[in-house]
Amino acid sequence: MSDLTERMVRRMLAERNLFGLAIFAILVVVLFSIVSDNFLSVVNFQSMGFQVAEVGLLSLAVMLSMLTGGIDLSIVSVANIAALVAAQLFKSQHADSATGGQALVMTVGFMLVGIAAGTACGVLNGLIITKLRVTPILATLGTLQLLNGIAIIWTGGMAIYGMPDAFLNIGTGYVAQIPVPVIILLVAAAATAVFVNRTGIGLRMKLVGANSTAARYSGLNNDRVLMMTYIASALLSSVAGVLIAARSASANADYGASYVLLAIVIVVLGGVNYAGGSGTVTGVVLAAFVLQFVSSGFNQVGFNNFLYSIAQGCILIVVLGINSVSARWSPSSRFAILGRRRRNGPGAASSPPAALAGIAPPGAFVRSDPDQLAGGRSQDPGSPPEGENQ
Repeated sequence: MSDLTERMVRRMLAERNLFGLAIFAILVVVLFSIVSDNFLSVVNFQSMGFQVAEVGLLSLAVMLSMLTGGIDLSIVSVANIAALVAAQLFKSQHADSATGGQALVMTVGFMLVGIAAGTACGVLNGLIITKLRVTPILATLGTLQLLNGIAIIWTGGMAIYGMPDAFLNIGTGYVAQIPVPVIILLVAAAATAVFVNRTGIGLRMKLVGANSTAARYSGLNNDRVLMMTYIASALLSSVAGVLIAARSASANADYGASYVLLAIVIVVLGGVNYAGGSGTVTGVVLAAFVLQFVSSGFNQVGFNNFLYSIAQGCILIVVLGINSVSARWSPSSRFAILGRRRRNGPGAASSPPAALAGIAPPGAFVRSDPDQLAGGRSQDPGSPPEGENQ
């Protein structure tokens, strides 16, 4: 199958996944609008907008790492570090009483410092993965525990308050009746889409995720790609952490512990290949809104929060199963099988290689040479023929 045909098939499959996800979103909205009178209200959608932004940003961070065939489990810990650094700076400067230009300067400056601190945690992840050769899932699991422990020791397990209104408006304000966090999510999603689809490092991320060995032999610096990937993942996580602090008016060391599983569910539901190599930002953002619709609908109907956790696990298992089955029966897989059959010929698969043609399987009966039987003994193949030593 040619590269052009393969790209067309992958694009059609991605569009089909987005179409199915959009249909699922419409069904969820219709269902909960029937069982709840307040689901379609403007207030409810604004409330969902404030909540979906932080989860969507964390999901984009997981998506980047999953495109390379890895995963970043430290997203929540990185987000909390960024939030705590910014909150501690606000507290140390008594910024809660600041107004006007002073509050604006503090807000911008301390936000950038917090985001930089969280991004530095991504550098740590990249160094562990590329220099120590630790598997990404184990490396980020270790930094998750490390950063969480540092945050708890630093704060004593207490929340940090004392932020100015200029900062809090980022998490609770509106622009034309649209929550500011939603606007931040959409801007971050657009930037991530450009980064993944329109830059060289984004293309290399997909190549490394599709086949890291082939990428290395083609001249790519896999370590540099992985380093940039986990730095970008930490950057998105840090933005999410600052947004969480602005919405909740506080920073806490153990905030959002359940967001890791939720982000993974969103990424998989959004059509990102968990083995690496493919995925769309549009699918991830749409999946984040779908699960937020489900969460809001569960709350309005009065379901237990644990039922939503069960729903997350069921969705993850079902989507992984469907992806596994569809991968075996996808057009690209069938084209690849047909291509191998045409190259090898009709009987190539059943006949052994020429080098193995004379080797009998273990335990098989081997008929002796009649000439050797007539001579009364088997000649050692390594010994010279008779008469050659005379």
